[in-house]
Amino acid sequence: TLLWETLGKQFVEYEQVAPFLNPEDQQRRLLEFLPLFLKAWEQSAGVIVFPNIQLLASEVSKLLTKEIKRILNGKPAEEARLTLEQLLQQKGEAGDGHLLLKSVYLLSQTDLRTLWNIIGSGLPAALMQCLYLFFTVSLKKTSDDGEIREDDAHTWEVLVKIMLNMYKEEQGVEELLAADKLQSLIIATASLWDQCNHSWKAPTGRVLRTISKAQTKNSIKYLQAVDCIKIAVQNLFTLADRLPAWDVCEAASIVLCFVKDSYPVSSALLTEFENNDGYQLLLKILLRCEGLQQNEGDPYLDEILDMLTCLTTCGKTELKVSGNIVHPQLPHFDFERTQSSGMTVKNLQPFQVLQSIFQRSNDQHLCGRILAAIGTIWAWDRANFFLLEWTLQPINQFTDIIHFKPHPVQVQFFRLVESIVLDLSYVPHEILKKVQYLIRENIVPFCTLTALQCLLSMTQKDLLFSDIFRDSGLLGLLLALLRKEAKILRKSAGTHLPGVKEGTEKELNVVMLKMVAALTARSVRNTVVLKDYGMVPYIKIFLDDECYRSATLSILEQLSVINYEEYMSIIIGALCSSTQWELHLKLDLLKSLLRILESPKSHSAFRTCSGFNGLLSLLSDMEGALQDPPSGQWTAVGHNCILELVFHTLQGITAALHLDPVNSNFFQRNGLFEKMAEDLGSLGCFWTGGERQIPVSLEKKRTFAEFVDAAFCSSEPFPVWLKNCIWILNFLDQMVKGTLHQESYFKERKPEMGEKSRDDQEAPQGQEEYLLAFKRPGNKLPASAYMLWGNPAEKDCIIAHPGAVCVMVRLLPKLYKEGHAQLSQEIQCALVDHIQSLAKSEKSRQVMCESGLLSTIITSCQDAFCSDSHPLHLPLTRVFEKLASQAIEPHVLR
Repeated sequence: TLLWETLGKQFVEYEQVAPFLNPEDQQRRLLEFLPLFLKAWEQSAGVIVFPNIQLLASEVSKLLTKEIKRILNGKPAEEARLTLEQLLQQKGEAGDGHLLLKSVYLLSQTDLRTLWNIIGSGLPAALMQCLYLFFTVSLKKTSDDGEIREDDAHTWEVLVKIMLNMYKEEQGVEELLAADKLQSLIIATASLWDQCNHSWKAPTGRVLRTISKAQTKNSIKYLQAVDCIKIAVQNLFTLADRLPAWDVCEAASIVLCFVKDSYPVSSALLTEFENNDGYQLLLKILLRCEGLQQNEGDPYLDEILDMLTCLTTCGKTELKVSGNIVHPQLPHFDFERTQSSGMTVKNLQPFQVLQSIFQRSNDQHLCGRILAAIGTIWAWDRANFFLLEWTLQPINQFTDIIHFKPHPVQVQFFRLVESIVLDLSYVPHEILKKVQYLIRENIVPFCTLTALQCLLSMTQKDLLFSDIFRDSGLLGLLLALLRKEAKILRKSAGTHLPGVKEGTEKELNVVMLKMVAALTARSVRNTVVLKDYGMVPYIKIFLDDECYRSATLSILEQLSVINYEEYMSIIIGALCSSTQWELHLKLDLLKSLLRILESPKSHSAFRTCSGFNGLLSLLSDMEGALQDPPSGQWTAVGHNCILELVFHTLQGITAALHLDPVNSNFFQRNGLFEKMAEDLGSLGCFWTGGERQIPVSLEKKRTFAEFVDAAFCSSEPFPVWLKNCIWILNFLDQMVKGTLHQESYFKERKPEMGEKSRDDQEAPQGQEEYLLAFKRPGNKLPASAYMLWGNPAEKDCIIAHPGAVCVMVRLLPKLYKEGHAQLSQEIQCALVDHIQSLAKSEKSRQVMCESGLLSTIITSCQDAFCSDSHPLHLPLTRVFEKLASQAIEPHVLR
């Protein structure tokens, strides 16, 4: 602060004596003062505390202006340029010039009033003259490499920043009009771009763009009076013939800035640009940008395209169009709502340039930028789509040629078409007809694929498209194509014939199936069309390929709406005819079956189509699959995959039995619970040995829920066979309660194109979650886990399918493994206690007795039931006694 006070006093003294000093002494006193001023600024971290700062700025700016004019006066251009460099350089005899330059730079950053004083000194015009010399005159290289020194580069950056500070103000631009260098510099960029000083191209562009943004009515009149834009356009036409495209883009973008930025003030420069073939110039330049390497000239190319896009809104009158809205349209579409007062298109000429470029160019970057520009225009105002499409029809015309464009452009184009529906809620019938023609002709498979994906997205948006694409013939076309592909698949089954589709063509088949699935979803009429075409036998052929399966199942599931028996016949037939190792086909079929069984109306069709026997046959096919270690071909299949198949099989049976007395009676009457127990017992994880179990004394006795905790949630190691047994018993426990078909233990996984086989499945969700959440010793299971397994403390449990309890009892003796006698016996006791906990209420005991549980206990557990020394004798006796009061089987009691 003290330093600034001292400087303030010194400057006051200067003010007092300056009127009495000659110019040389005034200049000397001011130059002596400036080093002290700069030192104070550096020591105060750039904070200036100076009361007479406006006067100081005026004095310093005037002195710098005077020095520049003195140097430039009467000298040839190259000599003036050299002398000017010497004046402004940091070192050398002319060091006072750099001192003045740095001082003006610091003062130009203080406040607006100070900046106005600098502008009023005449400095803007003087520096513009300097910039013109630096840009147009190239000095001979004085060093071997010709590079600018670091100190010099800093000096020129300071000079440019002063100009930027001054020219961003309208007053600064107005000051330029007294000289002729502004229009000279603009014209020079359009004519001497290849002959100018290369190192000054970028700074000149920055300065001119700054001036462009601060144009005034006077500056526009000035440029118009001297035909600046007209001459610049003419020069650029010449330049465009001899320079590389990126160089011409850079020069043209500067001229175009003045045209675009001046429009909010006056339309004069835009009119001059249009009247002198400005748009033809831009078309010529942009078409020359074809084939540019990525990032080569991108900033200036993008700038021109952005400005062209902006010019579409530059017009005096609103465009008025009255299009014919073709129906049907989406329910929430309202054309009147699209007529807004936002940034609507008022000038079609610049858009015609964009349209012509897309039509004449196949350059990926160029075409992509055009499509992005169209999307931007639509986003400005919803009405712009209609204004353009009902006048120039760009999208309609682009559809005719899109298959010639690079693949990324095709993708971008159809996303744009898709946005018409998704964002504007408008159905462009004429465009959709052309898209369907592309699909029908299939000239370029990738284009056909992308077009069909576009229509698929629309179809999934609204049910209206199911009617539109049926009436247009697209559904019939797709069915005919799929029939042809199905015949090829049938002939090539198990072989690699040349006709088998791969890559894009295979993916096209996938999307065709998805499209048919979308068209038939929630549309009984379209499903009837599919059936009337005789497509059902052909559609089911696609089940064998995993890539096609999901969409195929969706189609067949929709078929079930009109004919459950036909659906069940196909799915059960496919399950039964699948080979022992087609596990994932079986899984996908079972999941589909489960979705249909949610409807009670499907249960009768499931039974009559031998659904129960079909599902149980899946368990029979997995004999020995869960052995530990696995043997034979099962070694290539993970245990988790086998468990998932068991789970979904039992889920399907449970769903078919759910709240269906007829199916439940059928299952019980035909001994299918006994068959289920036999099949589960042969999976390989249950004991099938002939020797009698040797009783052992138990050191500890855990409940079933504690067993689960120990098996999955603690650090205690458990053998694989035991974990598999516990999972199967858990499935049966949920089946007893009638909730198994509502459970989800395995992660859903959708196959993708080109994906390998799904042999290595994820672990069951429950097991994975338990391992993650309870791996720390001492952690207990949450309440939800006891709900799954049945909490012994639970008061009562609803028994939906008591036959499943019989299955658990039949598996009880098989919960044994040689070498694990004590663990096996402990598990058996825990399971018996769990079964006893299910029989708390009188109703539960009654339904369990009606299922034949007493007979099952005697026949399946005879050794344990009849031997007082067997560890299971006492628990089984308690269960038997508990049930005996409700027994309806006198012969069993006898």
